[in-house]
Amino acid sequence: MKKTQINKILGRRPFLYFSLLVFNFSLICVLIPFIAGCEQNSKIVNSNAPAKLSTADGLIKYVAPLPAVQNAQPWENPYGSGIIIETVHYKIYTTMLEPLMLKQIPAFVEAAWQQYQSQLPQSVNGGEKFKLYLFKDRAQWEQFTKSFTGHQFPIYQKIKKGAYYLNDCTVAYNIGRTRTFSVIGHEGWHQFCNRYFKYRLPSWLDEGIAQLFEESTMENGRFIFLPAKNYQRLGALKISIQNKKMIPLRTLISLNPGQVIANNQADSAAIAFYAQSYALVRFLREDNYGKRLGSYYQMMLGALNGTWPISESESQIASNRNIPVTAQWNSFIAQKLFSIYLNQEIEKIEPEYLAFCGKITYPISVKSY
Repeated sequence: MKKTQINKILGRRPFLYFSLLVFNFSLICVLIPFIAGCEQNSKIVNSNAPAKLSTADGLIKYVAPLPAVQNAQPWENPYGSGIIIETVHYKIYTTMLEPLMLKQIPAFVEAAWQQYQSQLPQSVNGGEKFKLYLFKDRAQWEQFTKSFTGHQFPIYQKIKKGAYYLNDCTVAYNIGRTRTFSVIGHEGWHQFCNRYFKYRLPSWLDEGIAQLFEESTMENGRFIFLPAKNYQRLGALKISIQNKKMIPLRTLISLNPGQVIANNQADSAAIAFYAQSYALVRFLREDNYGKRLGSYYQMMLGALNGTWPISESESQIASNRNIPVTAQWNSFIAQKLFSIYLNQEIEKIEPEYLAFCGKITYPISVKSY
């Protein structure tokens, strides 16, 4: 192309043309030595590279400086390469070496611990650090669970996707970041409750509270729990309402998960039990500007300190965790506590509870089958 033609295209600005030529020439000068030296330079970088984040040593160095971490070290175990991460309240044993999740889980468990405290009118503390086992996959989880639970292993093997609490430990495996944190938040409540509460809670209350910690988000480096945005439970509740299959309130507080699972329609019954228990806890805390929140706190404080107004024999059953909780006992204590602390007949509370369920599920859209 002639110079006059180029000038015409560029609006007769030869200086711009000259600048483009200089820029292109400079770019070529930069790229040629870069391309020529790629292989050699890569060897130099690799020779001085830090430990990889895919290794236990690399991840220890990665998580050790985090604000929530007190200590990080290798974990010798028969399941796979692993590390131990210690926070103020937790000791995390993990073979799950995914960098982002490991970076976040120390802050998550500490945020959960603080949120568990919000269920009580007074804070609690003390004791050894809580143990959390987090495995890379289900195969490792099953291998550990088989030795950890002994003859009860077939029961725990039925857990489809999730975690469990047993013997002061929470045991989980990686089912994706969001769901893994959700089940750890849930089971962590059972761990917290069994550590600090003198009395065992009735099933509806224990499971209802645990679901308040299933939904969370990270904002400005901190985890925030969002019980009002637990769309899994809200969706299940909406379906029960639409299908007119709400469990009567007196029946709901009398149930335990074992009874629900034994039902012929185990999956749908369990989903309804959990969703309605979640809604009932929220109802007691939130409805009508928290008019029952004081009663709720008194019931929780009584469980914490062992001061429920119950007989000596009832107190022994409630406090002795070596005594199996029967369906009959769970039903009895649930109805007794409801009567004592809410001071109102269940059937009179039920219309308000159902109205609250309708209110919190109003924005939810689901398909009924």
